[in-house]
Amino acid sequence: MPNSDILPPDKTPPLGTLHGVSVGPGDPELMTLKGIRCIQQASVVAFPAGLNGKPGIAEQIASQWCLPHQERLPLDFPYVQDEDVLMNAWAIAADQVGQRLCRPEDVVFLCEGDISFYSTFSHLADTLLRQYPHLTIQAVPGVCSPMAAAAAIHRPLTTQGEKLLILPALYRISELEAALDTAEVVVLMKVKSVYAQAWTILHDRNLLHCAYVVEWATWPHQKIYEDLGDRPHLDLSYFSILVIRQTSTSSPKKEVDAFNDSVADR
Repeated sequence: MPNSDILPPDKTPPLGTLHGVSVGPGDPELMTLKGIRCIQQASVVAFPAGLNGKPGIAEQIASQWCLPHQERLPLDFPYVQDEDVLMNAWAIAADQVGQRLCRPEDVVFLCEGDISFYSTFSHLADTLLRQYPHLTIQAVPGVCSPMAAAAAIHRPLTTQGEKLLILPALYRISELEAALDTAEVVVLMKVKSVYAQAWTILHDRNLLHCAYVVEWATWPHQKIYEDLGDRPHLDLSYFSILVIRQTSTSSPKKEVDAFNDSVADR
């Protein structure tokens, strides 16, 4: 009698689908309808684990859209730069998710901001694809923090021919100098650790009047700092963004009106 556990050579075991869902920067209402639908149709909801047993950021944002019967799967991703440590964490997380996919069950991975914007999901997905080349992955885009920060300060992020340059984090302050020489709009992600150095450069270039810090964009405790001339030192959280608009010489209303006019002319 043939072993029913042995598949024909042209067949592969069925797998669930992995959905990467963008949950936005903080406000749950900024999630897309498609993202909410994917969450509620999945058997397993995975997300980066929070610190010290607390809920993670993505989990907090999407929690109201999750259903009681779903399995919740926190995954540990250490906040370090050591590549060996990170690769080991991605491998462990991929094994945990892979077990669910092989049942087979659909798994949704919650991603703060946008799924393709400096996201842990890309590393998780690449690791899983090496193990399961036939795995189906669907990504749901969403709002990322630079767009949320621009809305918070009532400025368009870019208009007309302006160039935008985004730096994920500054390990060499010279990168900011080069960015300011290249683009009209520069965004620094996670600016906390380099704020004082960035402030000095903006001061020397007379750009403090067109720079803005947005902390916890779209969250109830969001803070906005502008007119940075008297703020050489700010005690910022990890989730802080610096937006520099070198062409920002008009009032917020005039700048938004100019943006709307440029759209209407197209």
